[in-house]
Formats: sequence, structure tokens, C-alpha cells
Amino acid sequence: MAKKQKHYVVWFGNPAGIYNSWEECKKAIAGITGAQYKSFTTLSEAKKAFEGEYKDYVGKGLNKKTISKAEKEKFGEPNLYSIAVDAASSGNPGIMEYRGVDTQTHKQLFHQGPFKQGTNNIGEFLALVHGLAYLKKINSDRIIYTDSKIAMGWVKAKKCRTKLLQTSKNKTLFELVTRAEQWLKTNTYNTKIVKWETKAWGEIPADFGRK
Repeated sequence: MAKKQKHYVVWFGNPAGIYNSWEECKKAIAGITGAQYKSFTTLSEAKKAFEGEYKDYVGKGLNKKTISKAEKEKFGEPNLYSIAVDAASSGNPGIMEYRGVDTQTHKQLFHQGPFKQGTNNIGEFLALVHGLAYLKKINSDRIIYTDSKIAMGWVKAKKCRTKLLQTSKNKTLFELVTRAEQWLKTNTYNTKIVKWETKAWGEIPADFGRK
């Protein structure tokens, strides 16, 4: 079965616009701090989104597994005094990158990658550790959101439990993993790690918009 084409809206990039492939979109956001973009399944959806604002489409809508209003109310609203982290991988393994953003403004706070032969789980782990180190460095009492239970478990264990094998292509990535594990073993932090409830709040604000 042929893979369905996606359309990518870039609200803030060089230049802004609607692109019909991830490669075109990537060129438009390369080097742009705080780039704003998201993928859509139809061109009509993309055109409608482009006429609106980024904040109305990222971290707002419900995902495909919709829940009732009563169920959603159980989760309340996300704490905007926070940062959110996420990762994206084109293939598993594949080209991977991760970032952290301000949950309220969606301003990008840090970004790493792309890395060759990475996995989404490794990216989620690195993003979470990077976020913890970032908040400790600036002495912030904000909480940190992740949508990855696996990353939360790995951070708690202070160990990246990936089954991915190290190769010459992902050597740099594994060096970062080692640094992250060492940071967890040699640092303490008071930052509260909270699971982002995607089914109630939509995609996490740090999402790369490739779904």
C-alpha cells in the first residue's frame, strides 16, 4: 500500500508556507530557532491551519483516541509553568533529533540533532535528561513534561536501556547517552517529571509535527 502524502505547514520559518514533503519542510525550518510547523493529512487541512495560528494546532487538539468530556476533566489542564520535551525519529533506527520548549509559549529552549542511527526512545531519554540539566542550571522550579513512560523509567533507573547496538555511525549519539547517564548518577534535582496526557491535551508542545 502506498504511503499517504503529508502536507507540512510552516508558520514560522524561512520562508513560511505549505510544503508537500518533509525534506522541503526541513529546509524551511533549518537553523530557525523556535520554528513553528506541523504535518497534516490533507491539503485542505493544511491550508486552513496556515490561515490560523500555530498555537491553535500544536498541543491543543485531541489525538485519534478521543475521550469523553468527563474523562478529559479528570486530567484537568496542563501546568503551563513548565517545559516540555520530545523526540522524533525518521525510522527505527533512523535520523533522530530532540528538543525542549516552553509549554506556554512553545519557544524552543534547546535542540539537538539530527543524529544518525538513533531511536525515538533514546531521543526521549536524552531530551528528558537535557531538560533536567537545563532547569537545574538556571535554578528553575518549573516541572517538566514528557509523553514517554519509557524515558521516565530510564531516567528513574539512571540508565538508557536501549537494545540498539553502537556503530561507527551512531558513536556520537552513544557518547551523549553515556554523558546523560553520568549526569544522572552524579547530580541531584528537585524537578518534578510529569507524564503529558496526550489523550486529554493533544500532542505535547515539543512535538515535531511529523505524525
